[in-house]
Amino acid sequence: MSMDMNPASSFAQLKRIESSKVFQTVVIAIIILSALTIGAKTYDLPPLVEQSLSVMDNAITLFFLVEILFRFAACSTKRRFLMDGWNLFDTIVVIGSLIPLDNSEAVLLGRLLRVFRVLRLVSVVPELRFLINSLLKAIPRMGYIALLMFIIFYIYAAMGSMFFASVDEVLWGDVAIAMLTLFRVATFEDWTDVMYATMEDYPMSWLYYLTFIFLTAFVFLNMMIGAILEVMSEEQNAREAQKAHDERDEIARQLRAVQEQLQELTKQISDKR
Repeated sequence: MSMDMNPASSFAQLKRIESSKVFQTVVIAIIILSALTIGAKTYDLPPLVEQSLSVMDNAITLFFLVEILFRFAACSTKRRFLMDGWNLFDTIVVIGSLIPLDNSEAVLLGRLLRVFRVLRLVSVVPELRFLINSLLKAIPRMGYIALLMFIIFYIYAAMGSMFFASVDEVLWGDVAIAMLTLFRVATFEDWTDVMYATMEDYPMSWLYYLTFIFLTAFVFLNMMIGAILEVMSEEQNAREAQKAHDERDEIARQLRAVQEQLQELTKQISDKR
């Protein structure tokens, strides 16, 4: 009797464990526990509690190391493991968490990477990963909108500096200060106080603020949202197409396996005759 294990079946079994709901739930729970541990260390705690948190932190670090090694073993193509951006991020965070905190030069880096372990929740949850990927792909389109918004800010800041500098030198003294003031107006942070101050000398200056708010808070904001939604729709369609392609490949693989079994059965029947 042959005791050789099929490597393909081993990878398939590891892949099933990695993609199982139980495994994903355990990883998410440990990430949340890690976040709570990091937050608890910011408080003044009794020495016994601090020691317990340190032991728990080391156990969490060990778990993440075992988990990343397990995911690496479950990957059928090892060279492509680190080519995935999320796998590379997880690996850097996990390896960085192994930095000993007793080294004074590495304390800050080690603590920072331990904080970044909370971000691993994004790489574990597919829905969050989908949102982040869509946002990153929408950045080029949003860049042009941001450039146009900067032009509008600059034009309005130059106008505001020319007209309102005499009203309030602190808010409208130059273009840079005026752009900060307009950012305050765009975020609706006490913008009416700024408007009423200029309306004492320029009664029609409310047109300046209303047109600026209309462009920035409504037009450009909706353009940003539209760009993100468009990319998310494209990503959703691409994911559904990839899922359908994978399902077709799986069906084709199963059909080939059934065909091979039928051929083997036919051959056995022929040999018996």
